[in-house]
Amino acid sequence: MNTRDILNAAKEELTSLDSHLIDVLDIKRPTSLAYAKQLAKVISKLSPLLGNMIEFSTVDLLNKHDWNNMGEWIRQDPGFPDALFKSNTISPNPGIEIKAWFPFATEITARFKDSITIFSQDNIDMALIAWLPENVIWGKPKIIDVLVVSGKSVAEARDAHYHRPPDYLVFEPEDTSNRTSNLQQTNTNGYKLQTDKCDVKSVIEFVEKWGESALEYSPTPEYQQRLRSLYGQFVYRLDTNYAKIDRIEHKEIEKFKTHVLNTDFHGMTIKQWSNIFSSKDEAKLEYALKTLL
Repeated sequence: MNTRDILNAAKEELTSLDSHLIDVLDIKRPTSLAYAKQLAKVISKLSPLLGNMIEFSTVDLLNKHDWNNMGEWIRQDPGFPDALFKSNTISPNPGIEIKAWFPFATEITARFKDSITIFSQDNIDMALIAWLPENVIWGKPKIIDVLVVSGKSVAEARDAHYHRPPDYLVFEPEDTSNRTSNLQQTNTNGYKLQTDKCDVKSVIEFVEKWGESALEYSPTPEYQQRLRSLYGQFVYRLDTNYAKIDRIEHKEIEKFKTHVLNTDFHGMTIKQWSNIFSSKDEAKLEYALKTLL
């Protein structure tokens, strides 16, 4: 087996987990309608905690597969990727970056900021795990569905979506190869032009001199230096919403998102449940919750 064989086998394991319950936490069944209403309003606040626990447990699930003594999956925290297949015989070691998604949230809030240069060997995939409490607002976390895609494809989609000079610039991390592994930087960042603080015409003229081909993103030092010269002459701000998975317009992720939201779950689609929980119609909320008690 080679790196891609390991990743394909891991993909099969992960995508077969739909309807799987993860025994990391059990939210007790509400004892009253009033408690159920309160739980419905705050359940999303649990998603970061449970999402992190799901990411941890995924490594344990992968290690239940027989890897023929070629290696084992280990959790890297806070390293990248989240799961690494540690092996002395498979090179480069395969990896999976794991992102948990709570579909009742307004969007997929997980970010994917890692530089495209990390994926040069195409040995890292990204797994997006959609989960909900097994009984909508109570019970154990239940995996609704799993998407596994090439990490390289996600980074490419992100760079293509965001990089729009001069309006928006994507910067590679500084070269930190001489630092120890825990101090190395791998994340890209996005910067938005502040049109109210500079002469837009001058910015456009500055970039037009580059030529049409130079508008396409590149992680090379030469291209990054060109971007830094632009950044140094005009006013940009750091975009704190940069690289959210929900916004990068990756075709497979968008298809997966639509599929999950249209999945039937306890008598309604997940999207319908989400709309009820986010609405101010108390009567509709109470009617829906009574079906769960």
